Amino acid sequence: MTGAPPKVTLDLARDSGLTAEEYDRITSRLGREPTYAELGLFAALWSEHCAYKHSRVYLSRLPTEGPRVLQGPGENAGAIDIGDGWAVVFKIESHNHPSFIEPFQGAATGVGGILRDIFTMGARPIALLDSLRFGEFDDSKTRRLVEGVVSGISWYGNCFGCPTVGGEVAFAPEYAGNPLVNVMCVGLVRADQIFRARAEGVGNPVFYVGNKTGRDGIHGATMASATFDDSASERRPTVQVGDPFTEKLLLEACLEAMRTGAVVGIQDMGAAGLACCTSEMPARAGTGMDVELARVPQREVAMTPYEILLSESQERMLLVAVRGREEEVRRIFAKWELDAVEIGRVTAGGTLTARLHGRVVAHVPVSLLAEAPRYTKPTAPPAWLADRLAFDPLALPEPADYGEALLALCASPSIASKDWVFRQYDQQVGINTLVLPGSDAAVLRVKGTPRALAVSTDGNGRHVVLDPRWGAAMAVCEAARNVSCSGATPVGVTDCMNFGSPERPEILWQFAQAIEGIAEACRALEIPVVGGNVSFYNETNGQAILPTPIIGVVGARAREPGRQRVSLGRPPAARRQARAARSRARTEGPGGGSRGSERGAGDGGSRLLRRRARRGAGRGVRVRPRAGWLRGRARRGRPCRPGAVRRGTVARGGRGGARAGARVRGSDGGVGHPVAVDRDHRRRPACAPARSQDDRGCRAGPDRTRVEERI
Repeated sequence: MTGAPPKVTLDLARDSGLTAEEYDRITSRLGREPTYAELGLFAALWSEHCAYKHSRVYLSRLPTEGPRVLQGPGENAGAIDIGDGWAVVFKIESHNHPSFIEPFQGAATGVGGILRDIFTMGARPIALLDSLRFGEFDDSKTRRLVEGVVSGISWYGNCFGCPTVGGEVAFAPEYAGNPLVNVMCVGLVRADQIFRARAEGVGNPVFYVGNKTGRDGIHGATMASATFDDSASERRPTVQVGDPFTEKLLLEACLEAMRTGAVVGIQDMGAAGLACCTSEMPARAGTGMDVELARVPQREVAMTPYEILLSESQERMLLVAVRGREEEVRRIFAKWELDAVEIGRVTAGGTLTARLHGRVVAHVPVSLLAEAPRYTKPTAPPAWLADRLAFDPLALPEPADYGEALLALCASPSIASKDWVFRQYDQQVGINTLVLPGSDAAVLRVKGTPRALAVSTDGNGRHVVLDPRWGAAMAVCEAARNVSCSGATPVGVTDCMNFGSPERPEILWQFAQAIEGIAEACRALEIPVVGGNVSFYNETNGQAILPTPIIGVVGARAREPGRQRVSLGRPPAARRQARAARSRARTEGPGGGSRGSERGAGDGGSRLLRRRARRGAGRGVRVRPRAGWLRGRARRGRPCRPGAVRRGTVARGGRGGARAGARVRGSDGGVGHPVAVDRDHRRRPACAPARSQDDRGCRAGPDRTRVEERI
């Protein structure tokens, strides 16, 4: 757009997504007609996507406090203390509307956005989970959406270097017009090094860092706050374009700058772009901001103030630095080949002033921008609900063949294996993943500590459409059970509420009831809700999706010190003794107690054990370190104490073997200390067991220690 900006009128305000009442409220508070750039600010920041106008009154009913909570709702992400000085930062977001218009980039930028939400808190992302919903799988349009969304998620996550470790995929005709793409990210940060999106310190410099600004994504927030019709494809320019390689550089640069102490506050330029950051950051701190838009790095010529403020170009941050350390910030971002330009200062007075070459184009109180109207509208259950609840499934005829019925059920796309999806994702980059997709929950280690995290996402729209309250509560319970079954204690919840238009009483009733169900379940389980997202207007041509709250639960567990679980290759005499020991161990544990659910390598040896582990059945053999077998840094001939497997060797007599080539995993799945695996007790190279026809390990060379990499 070039030339003079258009004159602001009520019709233009309506076209921008504001109502007549909202426009009157703006003019009365300003005491004048807004400029075109100011109208863009209000249209974006008062949109449902940014302001939660219809949902805030209900979200306040969720339990958000607890002894572990370090940061609740209201920031880029929530944070929970997990002990040992560490905190887990996590959040789930939706990118439903962009993914319907342009599946690949819509899903990819959804991943990029949630990653930035996590590392703006000072945390390093360690895992992604995605919860996806599509129409009937046999529909060619659905297949195109599935291919684009899955490819976009895998492309961005794989290139950035964050593993996708879990999630879910379901299909139903109600999602044909509006697929759901919900992405959750988990990160780790020191509990005393969490950053927040606040513009504190009058006089502190404001830096624009990251990618350059273009015209992509303008009106993205208002697009996500409206329903679709047959012309949805015309909104393709509102979808952003992502660059995961630039985002990786941005991650490292931001974390390095944070470590220096030169950063006061930081926020991602996500929805509404620069307009959102320059208003929300000072509003949280009770300050103001003065910015010069001409200094913003641009990749297109002749961009107007309206376009610069509302562009949603990806991989950008707004950073408030400590006054006097500007050069330090520039030097760090230059090292990573990224722009770091001072575009303004934090001011007193609580006003956002935006200029272009010194001329004021917007002058608005940040409190007015941040305080969008809150609506309490009528609610009512759907008229068709009583008929559905009256249906008796026992009245259905009995199937002629239960075997065929079972096969048909298992073959349905929503129940069948999803490995064709998650095999496209890098699941182990970062080497933190202990339990891969396909189990109840993904399990991730916390490096350098005896702790691990379990994460899961769950939701069932069919349950919620029949009973929104109990359906949503069941989703919380299911996600919490999955985390508990993985051995962790649920410590925090994040939710993504996917519904139709809140302007319809039956949709708002479903939403309100779902919030009540989530709140009730979280109180019963004593799990706080520390963040989330609301996605309304998921409907096309008046057909709304199934009400689908997606619940993400994070659990924490501490590995108990002590015995290590390994499988040891032994000389023939020792092997016979080991068989007898294993026979006794199957019926009694140390001190005569039961061994519980421990599983030995059994027939097929450790090779078969790994296969069982992939199905979630393998447990491994738990062996105490004994004299002459697993030695730590001790004098020759002197055994190390049980459980003290240190960096050292596998030995039986001669001098020590080589340094560590793998790690022993503890009895609870945690990573132990390194041990050597590439030399036998005579310091000869160890040979892998030969394979016979029955796939049993036949010793064809010097015995070696077999370290089970997956428990």
